[in-house]
Amino acid sequence: MHYRNLVPILSLLGMLSAAPLPGVAAEDVAALTQKAQAGDAAAQFALGRMYDKGEGVKQNYAAALDWYRKAAEQGDTKAQTNLGFMYADGRGVKQDYAEAAKWYRKAAERGDPVAQGNLAGLYAEGRGVEQDLSAALDWYRKAAEQGSPYAQNKLGLMYARGEGAEQNDAEAVEWFRKSAAQGFAEGQHDLGVMYEEGRGVPQDYAEAAKWYRKAAEQGYAYSMNNLGWFYAQGKGVPKDKAEAVKWFKMASNARNRR
Repeated sequence: MHYRNLVPILSLLGMLSAAPLPGVAAEDVAALTQKAQAGDAAAQFALGRMYDKGEGVKQNYAAALDWYRKAAEQGDTKAQTNLGFMYADGRGVKQDYAEAAKWYRKAAERGDPVAQGNLAGLYAEGRGVEQDLSAALDWYRKAAEQGSPYAQNKLGLMYARGEGAEQNDAEAVEWFRKSAAQGFAEGQHDLGVMYEEGRGVPQDYAEAAKWYRKAAEQGYAYSMNNLGWFYAQGKGVPKDKAEAVKWFKMASNARNRR
């Protein structure tokens, strides 16, 4: 999974020469366009993001790519990260993981946690770069130490699986807990798994159920399914067939929407 920098644009409401959508003043479009065309990297990034998200103007990935590139070439780290994402996802351009890795690396080396996490993912999967679990672990750690809940969870998974480092359940739990505390559903789910299986913490079905519920309430299908089984078996919660069926149905519907 790859992420983009989604920084609010606030008053930067404009797009190249595109006609503004209802509610966006033509003067704002023109003003931002003028700044971007004059070489203002912040304005270029803002235009790219607006085209990317379809905010204020019609969505246009090719235009988003063009503006991200202009800002990225000036060293804008958020634009470099988003340009990497466009290549990784094949948005507005042919999918190219090597090019994605190139732009992620530029931003990652300047400390962007989103780029660091995404670059780590490429190393973990061997996409665009030679697979290197040790490098993946290092980049996930850099992002995790900056507070990225996504990277914290991925770092926890690597310790839980012994990938890129010696297997260490206690270390895995530490990172899952940091991720879960920020409300990241996958971190909550994985922390629940550790409590269910007694890995790195004493086995505690009630605590497992607590974390599965937090993730399930965010729509995380795997946690919905696990919570259903807990109710079916009376693990950590009172046995309740109706509640079990409810969560199983919710899990099925969540998967069908993916």
